[in-house]
Amino acid sequence: MGKLVRLELFNFKSYKGHHVLLFGDSYFTSIIGPNGSGKSNSMDAISFVLGIKSSHLRSAHLKDLVYRGRVLKTSKINDDGSAVDITNGQTNGHVNGDDHDKPNRSDPKTAWVMAVYEDDVGDEQRWKRTITNQGSSEYRINDRVVTAQQYNEALETENILIKARNFLVFQGDVEAIASQSPQDLTRLIEQISGSLEYKAEYERLQNEADQSAENSAFQLQRRRGINSEIRQYQEQKKEALSFQDKTNERDTAIITHVLWKLYNFQRVMNESSAKIQEHQENLKEFRRNVETFERKLEEARKEQVDAHKEVHKVERQIKKQEKELEEKENNLVPIDEKVQQTTQQADAVRKRIDSVQKERDEQAKLIAKIEKDLATVQKAQKLFEDQWKETMQKQGKELSDADRKEYNSLKAQAMAKSSENQAKLENLNRQLKTDEVTVNSLRGKVDAYQAAAEKLESELAIIHERRDATQTSVKEFSAEIDAKKKEFHAIQSEKRRTSQRRDELQEKRVALLKQLENADDGRRRSDKERRTREMIASLKRLFPGVKGQVGDLCKPKQKKFDEAVITALGRDFDSVIVDSEKTGIACVEHLKEKRFAPMTFIPLDNIKVNAVNTAVKGVSGARLTIDTIDFDPSLERAMSYACGSSIVCDDLEVAKYICFDRRIRVKAVTLDGTVIHKAGLMTGGNGPDHRGGKRRFEDADVQSLERALEKNQQELDALPRSDRRNTAEDVVRNELAELEQRLQYSKNELAHFEQNLSNKKKELDHVKRQLKEWQPKFKDEDNKLQKTRSSVEKFKAAIAQVEDKVFSDFCKRLGYSDIRAYEAQQGSWEAEAAEKRSQFDLQKSRLESNKSWEVSRHSETESRLHSLEDRLKRLSQDIKTYKKEKAQIEEAMGGDTDNLAALEEQLEELKEELGKQNEKVNNAKADVQKRSKDIESRLRAITALETELQKNSAGKFALLRRCRLEQIEIPLAAGSLDNLPNEDNLLHQDPDAMDVDDGDDAEMMEDALNDYGIEISYDDLDDDLKNPDDEHIEDQLQEKISSLTAELEKLNPNMRAMERLEVVEARLKATENDFEESKAQHKAAKEAFDEVKAKRFELFDKAFTHIREQISQVYKDLTRSDQYPLGGQAYLDIEEDTDKPYLSGIKYHAMPPLKRFRDMEHLSGGEKTMAALALLFAIHSYQPSPFFVLDEVDAALDNANVEKIKNYIRNHAGPGMQFVVISLKAGLFQDSESLVGVYRDQEVNSSKTLTLDLRKYI
Repeated sequence: MGKLVRLELFNFKSYKGHHVLLFGDSYFTSIIGPNGSGKSNSMDAISFVLGIKSSHLRSAHLKDLVYRGRVLKTSKINDDGSAVDITNGQTNGHVNGDDHDKPNRSDPKTAWVMAVYEDDVGDEQRWKRTITNQGSSEYRINDRVVTAQQYNEALETENILIKARNFLVFQGDVEAIASQSPQDLTRLIEQISGSLEYKAEYERLQNEADQSAENSAFQLQRRRGINSEIRQYQEQKKEALSFQDKTNERDTAIITHVLWKLYNFQRVMNESSAKIQEHQENLKEFRRNVETFERKLEEARKEQVDAHKEVHKVERQIKKQEKELEEKENNLVPIDEKVQQTTQQADAVRKRIDSVQKERDEQAKLIAKIEKDLATVQKAQKLFEDQWKETMQKQGKELSDADRKEYNSLKAQAMAKSSENQAKLENLNRQLKTDEVTVNSLRGKVDAYQAAAEKLESELAIIHERRDATQTSVKEFSAEIDAKKKEFHAIQSEKRRTSQRRDELQEKRVALLKQLENADDGRRRSDKERRTREMIASLKRLFPGVKGQVGDLCKPKQKKFDEAVITALGRDFDSVIVDSEKTGIACVEHLKEKRFAPMTFIPLDNIKVNAVNTAVKGVSGARLTIDTIDFDPSLERAMSYACGSSIVCDDLEVAKYICFDRRIRVKAVTLDGTVIHKAGLMTGGNGPDHRGGKRRFEDADVQSLERALEKNQQELDALPRSDRRNTAEDVVRNELAELEQRLQYSKNELAHFEQNLSNKKKELDHVKRQLKEWQPKFKDEDNKLQKTRSSVEKFKAAIAQVEDKVFSDFCKRLGYSDIRAYEAQQGSWEAEAAEKRSQFDLQKSRLESNKSWEVSRHSETESRLHSLEDRLKRLSQDIKTYKKEKAQIEEAMGGDTDNLAALEEQLEELKEELGKQNEKVNNAKADVQKRSKDIESRLRAITALETELQKNSAGKFALLRRCRLEQIEIPLAAGSLDNLPNEDNLLHQDPDAMDVDDGDDAEMMEDALNDYGIEISYDDLDDDLKNPDDEHIEDQLQEKISSLTAELEKLNPNMRAMERLEVVEARLKATENDFEESKAQHKAAKEAFDEVKAKRFELFDKAFTHIREQISQVYKDLTRSDQYPLGGQAYLDIEEDTDKPYLSGIKYHAMPPLKRFRDMEHLSGGEKTMAALALLFAIHSYQPSPFFVLDEVDAALDNANVEKIKNYIRNHAGPGMQFVVISLKAGLFQDSESLVGVYRDQEVNSSKTLTLDLRKYI
């Protein structure tokens, strides 16, 4: 095999211009380079030139593979050499990206890649693929343009398979192979083997073979069925010939029997007609006597109707008046509730007003007390000022000039002697004043804080008291709301229960009305069925051979067959089974005599029973109708006749299969009553059940329903009225809303108190903290002041001693104890007055502040009091309005009550009048009935004679019609049986219809005596048969006919057997041809399918066998090491052992050295990669390509596994197996035979390559 010598690129992806990747004669070449240099683009180049589609080359279009230098200049290069824009959202450096898709004139428009390949004989082949200006591919081989198909064929001659991609492994292929499913692995081997190309043809031929086999089997079954029909018709032909002779003899006996019956019918009709004429003459006189009493009865009935109308009219007026009165009573309920609710609200407001008034009065008293205290302080201050002035005037003294000079001189001496102490005393006095100011300031603050604390504590006590009262109100309101909610919920629950009960009663009422509506029809039907049962019971008493109705004589074996059996029996469900035809005819005669509706009779002795088609017995879910019922074995012939060829199926699908698919001519009935008739018609749905399943309504049932309806109405009337319930609910809802509103107001007030309390507590805490802070300072400053005062006193005492010595004589002379008394005379009074004024001002300020606070509180209380008084006025006005409205309604109710009483008195009078009229009508009825008995007796006699005549006439014409229908040729003297009408009026009279009048009776008699121009000849009737006294004549005639009929019944031939035989034989011939043709088609399709199947199996098995044999050795070579010289184990296994392995999954198992068996997904990443590479190398060994390109398959491997891969490649690289590896791991590429280095040349903005032959350095 050859090898890849070099690869030439021109403007391909990141390679600008012309570049050559030289592989030379090396069989192990590694392509290396840093990330972003363009290594993987060389892999793309090899794939591209060897025909791989652009979608596998990380590009959407071929034009994307052409070099774009302009983009590369402003882009970041990824590891694979692709470009990503890095201009912060500005495409290629343009702000808005307008030129992103606009080509630059300098950009290349085309690119190509050429692979130079050297074959086994040393000849070079140049495979070249070009991207044209139009963005399409152009293929060349040795510079000759070829098509893509020719290009692929040339590659396949060198075993380079593009579809199987047996020459390269992309990035990610190893992981994909390691994680693929068994079905995916099967498809991979199909691609490698080439068996996948036969898949479509394989499936098509398989489908054709299956269809032809099915068609052949169908034709074979069809032929067998026709052969069975031919044998059946041949036997029936023999029976038909024997049957014809017996038929002629029976027809003669039937004609004799018919003539005998017609003769007797005519004789009885003539006798009855004469007697009827005689009775009708006697009736005329009786009827004239009754007419007078009937007119009196009619007049009494008219008066009775008028009285009943008046009673009904007054009753309607009473109901209307009661309804109006009830509505007004209902209107009183919400008014009373509103009055009560409003009164409660007014009482609550009055209590609140009393509380607020007390609070207001207390506040007013407190304000008056404060004002009184303030006036007292002001009066005391004025009194002090007056006393001060008076005292100053009384104690004032004046010195002489000599005394003043002496005082000044002595003062100077004293000052000189105590100058030092004076200086210190002045300093101490200044310090004392400062300390006094500080102490007074601190005392003022402490006093203010103490007063504020006392005030806040009193306010807190008041707020606590009001909050507690509000909390009590909230609890009371909450309790009232809970009680009202319970009441409201109870009303709603009762309302829902009442509504639900009303709905239930309404539904029950509708059902009862429906049943009563059905009862009218059901009662009529029940009456008819009752008469039918009574007639059958009468027939059983008269004729011992009557067995009963079919529906009463059979019973379904299982309950699920009820509906199906009733539907299958059809009209024969009500048919009557008798022992013989004679008994049936006698029963018919009796019915005609009683003018009863026609019935169908099934005689056991000569009923014709057709053979049952037994082909349905093998069908699952289907059975003959006769097999689903239990009955007396002696009635089997009648039951077989009634069931006929009908079958019972489990569902419609089974019925369709039998009638349409199997084409069996039967009447198929499903369990739900759906019918498929022999002709293919389908009938479904539920009709009126008149065969026992439907309830029969008797008078007692109707009366029971009427009582149930009356009870239902009483229960409905007893339920509470919805409007009254709604009124109570509205009242409770309004009360609840009012309470919730009051609760919300109280909660808001409570929240306000809580907030105010919190603020006051915070304020009190702040005042206490300030008091705690300033009290120690006040004490310290006060102590300091006392010390200063002590020092001042000491210095004053020292100075006083000096002054006492100096002023001793002076003081004695003036009468002072010492000089200080003299000096204090003028200043002490002033200081005392100033201190007194300060105390008065402090008291006044405190009282005015308290007065302002109390006045604001008093104003707020007054405002709340006015609001409550306004609300009380509104509530009082509402109460007056409600009471006025209530008085109006009660006044109107009084008038309605008076009207109702008057109407009830009028009703009693009218009912008495109606009773009299009823009595009058009853007396008139009794008179009419008394005088009608004679007429009724005559009418009964006439009716009996007419019935006898009509019965015989009906029997006569029914017999004539039978002769016409059954083509019995009786001898006629005149006329024709065709003159007979199609229907006999006498036979089709409704037994439930009302009695007809005389005109209709005459018309019926005329119809009965009408012979329609037909005159029967009785000449052929023997004289001994005309004797009416012989009772055994008919038995003898019937016995003869029955014996002949029984013999014919035993034969039971198919008269059309000969015709059908010819038709079936023609069908057999056509079927034979179709069968032979289908056999030939199946044979051809089977051979074609087997041929493709063998080819597909051969290709797949050949590849699978080779890969399975190679995988073990390849995996051992890959996992073998010095530590584990034997390596691991790997094998392939087909999931199902079949002759179609390509339809099964293939499981790949790998066991690394010294590890137990585990599924592929439980292996580590490196173990999965090694197992996948082993599978790839084993697959490559089947139809190997001359070279194998691997793209970074060692990415997930550690150094030890990389070393194993390298050893495997080195051991297998050589002629016939060239490896080209793209790798970043030195452990792999350092031992390759040659290196192709790829790097990025930033100056020219292109990838470039270097080639190094490592064999020179070994």
